[in-house]
Amino acid sequence: MIKGIITKLTRTWIKLFHWCQTHISDKQIVICLAFLVGVGCAIAAAILKSIVEVLHHWVNTAFSAGNLNYLYLATPIIGIFLASSFVKYVVKDDISHGVTKIMYAISRNKAIIKAHNMWSSVVASSLTIGFGGSVGAEAPIVLTGSAIGSNLGKLFRLDQKKLMLLVGCGATGAVAGIFKAPITGVLFTLEVLMLDLTMASIVPLIVTAITATVITFFISGTESQFAFDTTVSIIPKNIPYYVLEGIVCGFVSLYFVRGSNKLESFFRNINSRWKKLAVGGCLLSLLIFFIPPLYGEGYDTISSLIDGDAQSITDSSVFYDFKDNFWMLCLFCLLIVFFKIFATAATNGSGGTGGIFAPSLFMGCVSGFVTASIINHLHITNLPTKNFALAGMAGVMAGVMHAPLTSTFLIAEISGGYGLFICIMTVAVTAYITIRTFEPHSLYAMRLAQKGELYTHHIDKNVQMMLNIDDLIDKDLVTIKPKMSLGDVVDIIKKSNRNIFPVVEDNVLKGILTINDIRNVMFQPEYYKTLKVEQLMTGASALIYVENTAKKKEVEAEIAAKHAEMEKKGHAISASQKEEEQERLKEFSGDTVDEIMKKFAFTKAWNLAVVRKKSKIYVGFLSRAKVYNAYRDLLQKMSEE
Repeated sequence: MIKGIITKLTRTWIKLFHWCQTHISDKQIVICLAFLVGVGCAIAAAILKSIVEVLHHWVNTAFSAGNLNYLYLATPIIGIFLASSFVKYVVKDDISHGVTKIMYAISRNKAIIKAHNMWSSVVASSLTIGFGGSVGAEAPIVLTGSAIGSNLGKLFRLDQKKLMLLVGCGATGAVAGIFKAPITGVLFTLEVLMLDLTMASIVPLIVTAITATVITFFISGTESQFAFDTTVSIIPKNIPYYVLEGIVCGFVSLYFVRGSNKLESFFRNINSRWKKLAVGGCLLSLLIFFIPPLYGEGYDTISSLIDGDAQSITDSSVFYDFKDNFWMLCLFCLLIVFFKIFATAATNGSGGTGGIFAPSLFMGCVSGFVTASIINHLHITNLPTKNFALAGMAGVMAGVMHAPLTSTFLIAEISGGYGLFICIMTVAVTAYITIRTFEPHSLYAMRLAQKGELYTHHIDKNVQMMLNIDDLIDKDLVTIKPKMSLGDVVDIIKKSNRNIFPVVEDNVLKGILTINDIRNVMFQPEYYKTLKVEQLMTGASALIYVENTAKKKEVEAEIAAKHAEMEKKGHAISASQKEEEQERLKEFSGDTVDEIMKKFAFTKAWNLAVVRKKSKIYVGFLSRAKVYNAYRDLLQKMSEE
């Protein structure tokens, strides 16, 4: 029965697919799919938020108020254990660093994202955050949305450019849906994922953003996430203080980025899953016990600061008795900012799943509140602390993500604080300029940039990354052997229309022979038997290396088996071991397009031999004209409306 249903569904899908190909243009298909992606993103965001809310409610009501804070010592560990077990035994794949995975898929994996990412991140992050993990739900839902877009595109067999656009639609819909912020969704895709799109290509992003936002309105209402009333209008004399806040937020974001990287490296070097859970879980629980605002996403703390109820953030903490002491309250806030990255890193490092959206907003809000409060307490001037708390959210987010426009519109959309638009933008841009002095890439892009795998707004580099060199290699050249005589070569030349001949023995390239090399003797029969190819050939001016796929897969399989054996014994893979394995795999990797072009430029050659790296096994020849023509065609295709 089930087999019959599957067969009928398959036949129906094939008919629908053929009808779409016949009656609908590619642009119309993309628009329709963009709408479906928006629907999927809104539903996924609603499911994620609902599960988190249910788990939060269960945790907050399952125990008596007197014991609640002590039981918080256990709940984060339970959540991380459930999430890590789900990933290890059900998903069996790494689903962390959601936005980085999307950027990698765009730059290196032809915009293909695995199907399980359409649901796995929702489940894992729900368990993590619902039980108190100190991370955000936004990055997992962005990965979910992008996976929906990628897999819908694959289902309709779209080309790489359109698939990339649908991945962007997924990210747009996810941000728009979870924040009810359509403009932010579009800007996030353009600014953070760094997609270079034409005006015509932006239309699907807008369709997805509107669809996801409207459906979210129907599901959860039209209210802003943080209701904000701009009680104090923009005062020009306060702008310098917003600039000062931007500088503070820039350094806070620098601390966030560098501190997160170091803590992440620390957890990677722990060689056991159980040790990671013990160290990370205990650290997180202790931090939450002493500093309760670190529990979960931290949006309750943000609401309290924006509402002017700063004292309430000390509830259930050791600072509660000092909540009316200004400097003790400031100290508590500074401890929150300082330890937030420890709580976030402990959550993800010990096996939880979550993102940095919420932590950056959280740290920014607290930083902005403290900055304005200290200035007011010193009687320098009278600043509206709620306005500065709101602007601080944009500042730290802009610094961490290198996205001043995204952060500006996000804060305006989720708070309704459009009256503070100039102030928010001032803080965001100042923070961005500050951190760019020290860090050229966002926290998301840093890992890919270090490997040279980052898709950026530099269209020349993007085109180079998308070129498939294997398709350009000329593999039909006639090969000759070193022991062949000149007469044998002349006979081959008579039947060939090429002027270059690779000299190969046992599949290994030994040299190159061109007609120019033998022009002075090829018409002298007395040399036909006496001269050998090995006497006439020349060495290659440069070699182009291509990936040794078979050997690389062999080594990857060996590494995977070793990892599986270590996991059975309860050992984790250390960062140093991973680096050694990556270096070993590099031995079988090929040249990048940039490296190939540099070799052509340096040698002035029109053709270069292509061999497997390390083994020097001959593959074929690569023509400079062919590479440049393919580059030009792809550049033109990417620039088309």
